[in-house]
Amino acid sequence: MKANDSTQRQQHGQEAEAIAARYLAARGLMVLARNFRCRGGEIDLVCRDARVIVFVEVRLRHSQAYGGAAASIDGRKQARIILAARHWLARHGANDADCRFDCVLLDRLDEAHVDWVRHAFTAD
Repeated sequence: MKANDSTQRQQHGQEAEAIAARYLAARGLMVLARNFRCRGGEIDLVCRDARVIVFVEVRLRHSQAYGGAAASIDGRKQARIILAARHWLARHGANDADCRFDCVLLDRLDEAHVDWVRHAFTAD
């Protein structure tokens, strides 16, 4: 992979996250954090939906090969998101907060092509 390809992929990822944040905000969610990182995990967006903390994974896949965006959020990726969510909750003194895990899937960089999957997976 060329450095240019990596940079372009990062730019597309950031643009996808910005589209997802605008999309969710327009539907009443408040974006609390973007790109929260801890050792072993990362969360693209942390939002509030009324009293619920929502941890959002944003995926952009231009191709449906290998199952597309949704299929790329496998059990290992979910475990890393759950780990990061636990860290975020602990850092914010919100261990008892209601929370859920959503995914925002895009097949192109266009808000008209957003697929918002609420309750995409659980921490159980």
